[in-house]
Amino acid sequence: MSLKGTNQEFGRPYNRRIVLETIRQHGPIERAGIAQRVGLTVQTVANIIRELEELGLISGERTHRKSRGSPPMSLTLNPQGAYAIGVNVTPRGIEAALVDLAGTIVAARRLDMSPPDPEDSFREIGKLVDGFRGKTGGRLLLGIGLAMPGPFEVESMSFVGPTTLESWRGVAVAERLAETTGLAAFVEADTAAAALGESLYGAGRNVGAFYYLYFGVGLGGSMVKDGVPLRGFYGNAGEIGHVPLVPDGRPCSCGNKGCLESYVSLEAYQRRAPVIGQAAWIEEAAPLLRNAIVTIENLFDPETVVVGGIMDDGLLDELVTAAAPLPTSVAARRDRTAPRIMRSASGQDAVLRGAASLAFSGVLSPRFGFGQDSAEKDPLFARSRVA
Repeated sequence: MSLKGTNQEFGRPYNRRIVLETIRQHGPIERAGIAQRVGLTVQTVANIIRELEELGLISGERTHRKSRGSPPMSLTLNPQGAYAIGVNVTPRGIEAALVDLAGTIVAARRLDMSPPDPEDSFREIGKLVDGFRGKTGGRLLLGIGLAMPGPFEVESMSFVGPTTLESWRGVAVAERLAETTGLAAFVEADTAAAALGESLYGAGRNVGAFYYLYFGVGLGGSMVKDGVPLRGFYGNAGEIGHVPLVPDGRPCSCGNKGCLESYVSLEAYQRRAPVIGQAAWIEEAAPLLRNAIVTIENLFDPETVVVGGIMDDGLLDELVTAAAPLPTSVAARRDRTAPRIMRSASGQDAVLRGAASLAFSGVLSPRFGFGQDSAEKDPLFARSRVA
């Protein structure tokens, strides 16, 4: 992504984010390098750097050089300079984490609530946020991101069935979250949030284009290109769990028969394994997972398919192993540098780290909603400071 600053008077908050995002993407980096990349003067960048240092968002050290004069400062993000909270709400309950700028989970809590009622959930999230505030050391708490099962705003599918939050239809989630916590709030599908977390902190950091296959209570996925999950026109891309793969198969809550997540998902495992046993379930699910991966490869042509989610790591490993060998697809190339399937490097934390990253991106990134704010309204440099 090309980031360019602006010399217009209203652009000061925007320029702050431009500089901060450039340090995040390219650090360690010197001031002259930032100025060259964003099209601002070195003096303007130096003024912004001073503000960011005062806020504790960045740190620097002198680089060594043989020439005369003071060596330039090499700048990076300060991981403990700011925090965000990631929340994952599933039909099983609530998970939440306090995450620093480097994506490290500082503290985490899990509440079993099956199923989670909206009123109870917001009350408990408020308590969790209050507890996390005390662990920031007085640093900035930028916002909160919440991941939840999709799809959204599809009458026959949204909030219908055991893999969704059935009682949450009509709830203004972002508004309620902001009201409850007093923080800038962002909401995303769990599949896209987990894919974002994997692209920033996991296996996706080393590939330019990958498909993240997410085992939540249901099954979904997201194609990620250059760090950005592709969401589709209505924001519901990736609902692979509702692709009918078994002709005249089991009824699905969406109204169709034979949908993939009725056979391959955490819900399917919890429903079938007590009846037929874990080994038999893996034998039943593996061929369908194999076909799903080949379908993903032929549709999206990713460098690799990353498999992760909230399913137990050992169980997911067994399922992925049983899906091998994969049939021929457009991914069956001799010049491959990545395996066709990779296990998530973030494990079950990907969705929490991704949810927190929604807040980091929403408040820090110049691509999102605060680019034209005045300094007085800027949530990064005024409202979001924790006393």
